[in-house]
Amino acid sequence: MSIAEKKAAEEKATKDNPEVIISVENVSLAYSAGNSSNVLEDIGLKLHQGEFVCLLGPSGCGKSTLLKIIAGLIPPTKGNAAMDGEVIKGPDWHRGVVFQQPPLYSWLSTRENVRFGLKMRKIPKQEGLKLADEYLHKVGLLEYAAHKPYELSGGMKQRVAIARALVNSPRVLLMDEPFGALDALTREEMVMLLRNIWRETGCTILFITHDVDEALSLGTRVLVMSRNPGQIIREFKTSFTWEFSGENPSRTRYSQNFVEMREKILDLIHKQKLYSTSSLE
Repeated sequence: MSIAEKKAAEEKATKDNPEVIISVENVSLAYSAGNSSNVLEDIGLKLHQGEFVCLLGPSGCGKSTLLKIIAGLIPPTKGNAAMDGEVIKGPDWHRGVVFQQPPLYSWLSTRENVRFGLKMRKIPKQEGLKLADEYLHKVGLLEYAAHKPYELSGGMKQRVAIARALVNSPRVLLMDEPFGALDALTREEMVMLLRNIWRETGCTILFITHDVDEALSLGTRVLVMSRNPGQIIREFKTSFTWEFSGENPSRTRYSQNFVEMREKILDLIHKQKLYSTSSLE
């Protein structure tokens, strides 16, 4: 076998069997030791290199809790989450996190907010400033590098938060409803920006949202969780994100395949809400 043939075979094998970066095994969580009711129960999940996984489910099903466990912010009651085979025991810059309300430091400029993580990692100042400007350029905010957070709109603040997470070149980006507080137009712009950044960087993304259309237009996989306790009950493999990158994305949104999958997901979530309501009666 020639070198070129061997390389092609290796690339095909990688594509067909992508590397597992995050592995969640039998994870359960109760907020107190004496609480017999779990927030999460027996969660199993694998995130592969380069995936964009969207997590959906009714409010209170534990989506954010699962993300925090993967981020290393809270430990599970049972089971474990691991990265590259090593149990996650705390936060790590290899796992960037973006929340709905970007926790920017009001006394720092946009540039210094983006550079903050690099500074904590002792990256030389000039290298850090160069990287900060590079990622501000990626999110379209380089001209606002000297501005303070209070001078930015909500969408701009979220761009800064994304740049701050990405500047460390994390292998995994964890996003907890990052566009939930934005208006519809800004939200659509952020969706397009995130899609482009994902394709450019090849970063693995776990994205929590309540918006089914948003999940289908971004994800390569969409996972639906149940309520009380939170479990992953259905997985949908999708390819709409590539179609949304084409010349006529609105055609994809109204295609038969998109509409049918959207209705299936909405029906699943609606049934979870009905079940939760009836259980209280």
